[in-house]
Amino acid sequence: MMKLIIGNKAYSSWSLRGWLAMKQSGLPFEELVVPLYDADWDKRREGDEFGPSSGKVPILWDGDIVVWDSLAIVEYLNEASGGTKFWPEDHAARAMARSMAAEMHSGFAALRREHSMNIRQIYPPKPVDPAVAVDIGRIMELWAQARARFGGEGDFLFGDFGAADIMFAPVVTRFITYSLPVARFAEPYMRAIINHPFMQEWIGGAQAEDWVIERFEQPLLGR
Repeated sequence: MMKLIIGNKAYSSWSLRGWLAMKQSGLPFEELVVPLYDADWDKRREGDEFGPSSGKVPILWDGDIVVWDSLAIVEYLNEASGGTKFWPEDHAARAMARSMAAEMHSGFAALRREHSMNIRQIYPPKPVDPAVAVDIGRIMELWAQARARFGGEGDFLFGDFGAADIMFAPVVTRFITYSLPVARFAEPYMRAIINHPFMQEWIGGAQAEDWVIERFEQPLLGR
């Protein structure tokens, strides 16, 4: 059975992506949650299970095969599950979905920096940093294009839930947590993400956690 090692469900956005990919694959797996930045963190990172990724999560072990980084995990599980559950069938839609997933993977630094994931909180709105506003605008643009061109009658970016939605799911939680301004058309999509059974299961796990990391509990400290 595969084993997926993830960090705290309340805070670890990359772990959420890897876990959603694992659930989407339909393949059986063992889940191991490790608390980020606890007293044993540095020692744990030196262990054999964490060595290949230099301690970063998520990490997927499939026998003696190891895959780290969320987007690599998506691609590995896409192949392992038959290649039909993650990317749109239409050639143009698949190209756009992969481009959006890659942009999410490498971009939006201001949003990540200023608004770390914290699924257990909802904060009142505050003035938005100009660089964050640029990131939000770009995300709205991408979502609008995907929904208009390929969303069809479905609730998700390309109709059915898939890899692009997996990559943007933590962004949806950030928009909600920090009451960030989004376009009206985006609200139904965000509700669809939050209400997806996989997301509801993850959110339930996050609410049940006892771990608290103070640096992620004080948004925009000093601003």
